[in-house]
Amino acid sequence: MIGTIPHMGSKILVIEDEPAIITSVSYSFRKEGYEVVTATDGQTGLETARRDPPDLIVLDVMLPRLTGLDVCRAIRSSPSALLQNTPIIMLTARTEELDRVVGLEIGADDYVTKPFSMRELVARVKAMLRRSQSRTDEASAQRPMTLGPITLDPAQRRVTRNGTNVALKPREFDLLACLMRNPGQVFTRDHLLARAWGSEFSGDMRTVDVHIRWLREKLEEDPGNPKIIETVRGVGYRSCAPD
Repeated sequence: MIGTIPHMGSKILVIEDEPAIITSVSYSFRKEGYEVVTATDGQTGLETARRDPPDLIVLDVMLPRLTGLDVCRAIRSSPSALLQNTPIIMLTARTEELDRVVGLEIGADDYVTKPFSMRELVARVKAMLRRSQSRTDEASAQRPMTLGPITLDPAQRRVTRNGTNVALKPREFDLLACLMRNPGQVFTRDHLLARAWGSEFSGDMRTVDVHIRWLREKLEEDPGNPKIIETVRGVGYRSCAPD
């Protein structure tokens, strides 16, 4: 990617049968740093998407062999969750209002009408990729995490040790979640305060040490010789899987 444009290396599949549009769209996307794959008919485009799911699909409505609407339906009903959730921007003629409505109803995320501005299309692609990444990050943040005998489920705010529930206070849970999302990374007390108490917290920094001690008492086999939450002298704390 060039400069500070986000999503460097994102793969975009362009399914379009007009050579001039393929050329201009591919050039503009590559100039922005995206990888571009093209297909000139619906069937080939669908097979390409199934074989190697892209990060986003630009899909024309009027295509040979398989229409864009049929391609969209097939993608949204795919057994692959990755492909099923791939953002789709449809290209339609100004007279194809019904196709635009149907496209949105069957799962297209956005549409751009022909003739279109390349600047507008690129802006739509960037916005769609940002939203897609945000949804991915949110989903990832809600997945259960395991570190040695400890499992933390963010969605249920539940922690277990060797399958047994461990009752944690809200700040203890937030501290542990921060450490477990980044195993091995050292966090300063300031950073942990900001993550668990908020950046406006103005209390005693030693509250982190107190909460870490409480966590160790609940999670460690030997709190005096911690293996899960380690102290990095002069810096802060990190989480590590026990030997």
